[in-house]
Amino acid sequence: MTRFSMPARRAFAAVPATAVLVLLPTVAYAHVTVNPDTTAAESYASLTFRVPTESDTASTEKLVVDLPTDTPFLSVTPRSLPGWDVEVEVETLDEPFEVEGATVDEAPARITWTAEKGSEVPPHEYQEFAVRVGALPEEGTEIVLPAHQTYSDGTVVDWDDLVADDGKEPEAPAPVFTTTAAEAEGGHHGAAAAAAEDGSDDASGDASGETATAGDAPAVDPVGRWLGVAGIVVGAVGIGAAVFTRRRA
Repeated sequence: MTRFSMPARRAFAAVPATAVLVLLPTVAYAHVTVNPDTTAAESYASLTFRVPTESDTASTEKLVVDLPTDTPFLSVTPRSLPGWDVEVEVETLDEPFEVEGATVDEAPARITWTAEKGSEVPPHEYQEFAVRVGALPEEGTEIVLPAHQTYSDGTVVDWDDLVADDGKEPEAPAPVFTTTAAEAEGGHHGAAAAAAEDGSDDASGDASGETATAGDAPAVDPVGRWLGVAGIVVGAVGIGAAVFTRRRA
């Protein structure tokens, strides 16, 4: 059993908790993951894929994400990423479906990001790839987005495993999220989706409308009103005191 001298023990006790956490294994955080800005059904979501390079010697040079075809997205718009080329592949669906009276028989099926020379993700660093998709399917739908990561040495890692029935996390889990209840009309994400459809960069159209309406009438300053009332009270007290003093004289 290793023994520490008193000074050594004090020094170890003084190490911040954050420094100790750095020493803990971080394998669980090294997977390719997806982070949606909303999971509300019927909304348009911005999906951000975080891709770490786990290799000690090779860099990440390509990312391929498979999109769902059983509940396909009708709109897929990747965000520009300097140094990377992006391509969205459209494929024919096995089962066409109706949308507002029209038959849809094809949909986006795959997104591929490819690094230009010098823009690869180096070892032990990560990159984020973003895309806007919609509309999300009904509440409770599990959206599985298998990702395939290609390294500069030719190695391909398929992040496409699903969680087993026993709940044990797989070695290479697929990025996944589950849709939630649709938001009330006029909600935050509904406004953002409407702004995106309009091509606007600002999703605060309602807020600016409220500001314009508020600007039509003078603003009410509660502090100024309180000070005015206080001044009237003080003035009245002063007049009363003067009258009282004059009567006594």
